Amino acid sequence: MKLFILKADNSKEMNNISEELAQEKFKITQQENHYILMKKKRYGNYAAHMFFLFIGLFLFMPMLIVNVAYLAYSLLWTSPNVLITTETKAESGDALEFNTIDEVLEKANAMF
Repeated sequence: MKLFILKADNSKEMNNISEELAQEKFKITQQENHYILMKKKRYGNYAAHMFFLFIGLFLFMPMLIVNVAYLAYSLLWTSPNVLITTETKAESGDALEFNTIDEVLEKANAMF
């Protein structure tokens, strides 16, 4: 999933935003003076896991491999990452495009 970028005016606001996201099960993965990087792990749809598990156990064993691949896909590619920063420009000098916290939570809590 793409990186969401949230703007904070100072370190106190950065901490407030990170606390709000922590209540939504985001975990801090990296923290410096001018940014906090957070991630929410997604494991996939539980109904899909149960479907693959039952089909794999009772009918067609390779479906268990599909279940593990779906779990890996969910963890690695659909887990949202959020960067909370006080910076306004990237290292290349381009202006950063910021997201809103509502947009981040909507995407993070989406089913698929």
